[in-house]
Amino acid sequence: MSLKHYNPTSPGRRGLITLDRSELWKGRPEKSLVCSKKRTGGRNAQGRVTCRSRGGGTRPLYRVVDFDRNSGGNGIVSSRVERLEYDPNRSAFLALLSKNDSSKTSFSYVIASSGMKAGSVVYSGEGCEIREGNSLPLSRIPSGTFVYNVELKIGKGAQIARSAGTYAQVMGKELDYVLVRLPSGEVRKIHKNCWATIGVVSNADHRNISLAKAGRNRWLGFRPHVRGVAMNPVDHPLGGGEGRTSGGRHPVSPQGQSAKGLRTRSKKAKSWKLIVSRRKK
Repeated sequence: MSLKHYNPTSPGRRGLITLDRSELWKGRPEKSLVCSKKRTGGRNAQGRVTCRSRGGGTRPLYRVVDFDRNSGGNGIVSSRVERLEYDPNRSAFLALLSKNDSSKTSFSYVIASSGMKAGSVVYSGEGCEIREGNSLPLSRIPSGTFVYNVELKIGKGAQIARSAGTYAQVMGKELDYVLVRLPSGEVRKIHKNCWATIGVVSNADHRNISLAKAGRNRWLGFRPHVRGVAMNPVDHPLGGGEGRTSGGRHPVSPQGQSAKGLRTRSKKAKSWKLIVSRRKK
């Protein structure tokens, strides 16, 4: 996908950079794979704001994504990519897969890789070849391979490297574990029976788009964000001061949590033994 740059024909067009979605499906999503999505406006069950600057926006339909492509056996399952679609709930694109099973066609959404195209065939199974879009256990993937949709717990489904342009890399194998370098740079042990998909997540240009106006952010469900130093002392730890003073205090969150590099990971976490090296600061 390429980027589209616009001429400044209006204030809202000045600086606007969007994605060229000419290769994506222009119709409605697969009806059997969508459901309504309730929005909270950043409020919890008591109705109190726990996440600021959220609310409004266009109400999207949630696409049910298959994060667990494990066939459940040793067989190889083939699926055909029917089309690529935009998903308002995530930065990556989706691929609609069709699978013929006992004279009946079933559909499923998966996160598309950068090389997926309509009409291509992808496979899932322990014995499938190392090719982009194929899903198989980490024990069958050679070192140095880029993967995404990586499981952390066996059978739970993909949790790592799911956003646009991200990938993890298989570094080596050690007894029952595989060393995987995560997108953050952390090297971690993951059980060899966890599954992953070969390739890099699609829509790597997502980081280069520019919304150009505040209204476009409101469509996405984000309200204006007010700086803490612009508030009163009763509203934020950084508030108050004479004139336009905004320095002299350590940056913190509204709850007083340090906002510059404080490590908050619990020292009692059992997964410490699975981390080979932490990410770089």
